[in-house]
Amino acid sequence: MIVYLPYLIMGVVIALFWLAERRNPDAVTRFEENVIAVLLALITFVSFSQVVARYGFNSGWSGALEFTRILFAWIILFGMSYGLKQGMHLGVDALLRLLPQPVFKALAMFGAFCAFLYAAILIESAWLGILGADTSGGAMVYWSKMYQIGIGLDDLRYPEWMQDSLGVQERVQRWIAYLILPVGLGLFGFRALQAAVAIWRGERELIIAGHEAEDLVAENRNALKD
Repeated sequence: MIVYLPYLIMGVVIALFWLAERRNPDAVTRFEENVIAVLLALITFVSFSQVVARYGFNSGWSGALEFTRILFAWIILFGMSYGLKQGMHLGVDALLRLLPQPVFKALAMFGAFCAFLYAAILIESAWLGILGADTSGGAMVYWSKMYQIGIGLDDLRYPEWMQDSLGVQERVQRWIAYLILPVGLGLFGFRALQAAVAIWRGERELIIAGHEAEDLVAENRNALKD
């Protein structure tokens, strides 16, 4: 059962996002933006408070560095699916736009499929055995091992009152911090499939923002003249 737990969590999260977007897509977008904003605010607050505590009072929180490192991982793994959804990932599309429209569309869908393939391999690579590859592992296997072992993080610890009242172990379990692995990669794969469908329907051109430099030049053309 433990082996399938991360798959269940990932499936539930994706299903909730899919159902919520059918009812109110703007609310889901705001939720994603708020999560990213909260993570960024926490990173800023913890880092700033550590500087003040260390240089102002010669003290500090021993788990601050590990906590901010985990928050960075969360903001990256959660934010990359939001970036794919919004078409914010940078890319080069100069060559693609020289091709005929049917070829352009086919390659755009192929790019979205490659993004999905990237997520699928990172989630679980054992399925590559059907292609003859001798490989195993991935986010699901790693998370499951951390869950079974129950090993704690290096410096991040529960408050003493929580240890006493709830009887939890001293250090925060690694599986809690690494829960973003199946969730983030699952959402990224989900957004890649969404992008592929949108490209096929003609609702979207690419999964990247390859024309960003061109847009910036156009927006600042007058400023450059001045």
